[in-house]
Amino acid sequence: MLRLSGFASSATIEESGPRSALRLVTSPTGPAPNLDHDAYLFRGDTCDPDCRWVVTFEEHQAEAERRFSSRPLIVLPDYFSYLSEGDVIRFVPDRKAVRVLFRKEANANYFLVTERCNHLCLMCSQPPKDVDDHWLAREIIDVLPLLPATTPFLGITGGEPTLVGEAFFEILSCARDHLPSTPIHILSNGRTFKDKAFAQRYQAIGNRRLSIGIPIYSADPEVHDYVVQSKGAFDETIRGIMNLKAVGAEVEIRVVVHKQTYEGLADLSDFIFRNLTFVDHVTFMGLEITGFTRANMDKLWMDPYDYRNELRAAVQYLAAARINVSVYNHQLCLLDGSIHQYAKRSISDWKNEYADECASCSLRDRCGGFFSSSSLARSSHIAAFQ
Repeated sequence: MLRLSGFASSATIEESGPRSALRLVTSPTGPAPNLDHDAYLFRGDTCDPDCRWVVTFEEHQAEAERRFSSRPLIVLPDYFSYLSEGDVIRFVPDRKAVRVLFRKEANANYFLVTERCNHLCLMCSQPPKDVDDHWLAREIIDVLPLLPATTPFLGITGGEPTLVGEAFFEILSCARDHLPSTPIHILSNGRTFKDKAFAQRYQAIGNRRLSIGIPIYSADPEVHDYVVQSKGAFDETIRGIMNLKAVGAEVEIRVVVHKQTYEGLADLSDFIFRNLTFVDHVTFMGLEITGFTRANMDKLWMDPYDYRNELRAAVQYLAAARINVSVYNHQLCLLDGSIHQYAKRSISDWKNEYADECASCSLRDRCGGFFSSSSLARSSHIAAFQ
């Protein structure tokens, strides 16, 4: 598992200076450096892109201090040594705090828009906070122009991203202008889109690579509302999906499978077929054991092997109805073989790992593996395919 946040070992920067988003540059052959945002990533080499900032690692600290004594210098611990050309970090001078915002070689990059949310989902991996974090949206707007036009995928998440209001549309417009070929996927609970005008404005952004993933956890409104801990959420979510599809938006339905939802999977597939057959994608997600999940393990955790029949039936129902369906965050050895073709490698690379049993598995390269947090609870049926 890669560490995406930590603290600089040292920094020759005024503590009163502003937080800065820094794009790492290793070669002088690219475009002229952005004086406000480009930093030379020094690894002991001889080239110098003449950036205002210099970032290095502990093993090169002495040489960097000698060569760049007149420039602001940030020295990072070795656990950040995976950073490379084109990556973007945030540096907060007064705390010497470092956060990796974008990795050019990552299989998926997500931007956190806000930690505020109008749900308190039992299994939320990013527990909401009632804080003023408007600066997060402004930072994303600053960072998007720094990303390569070839970025293969970008995710927008929260909290609930739509709660930032006007800044939500600014982010999407900025992504459209600077990354016109990059698929942008938004994770939202969909409730804000119950307002038709909001849905229309979203679609008016005019980005054909834009899609939105919205969770529905049960065909029973009471079960869904219990899982998200918000009464009336089911009705508003369905209205939001209807409004989005009415204006031509691309919508994915996400279903996290756990003890509260597995028994209703077949009914939910039937509900989707009868009422939401026009959605673009349905994904059944494995549980990530982090955030609120840890506090609610007794309500949520069950061995995925024990719901394999319910999951198989739900997936096959949608596939037979010619609805695009996938299974995320599950190991192939826990799935019925008939739905292996729908399983995707979906876990972000920085928190993806494999068990010891996987070393000799002939299907490892096709299997999604585990979340790094899965060590807290793991199926007793993990076994290598031979």
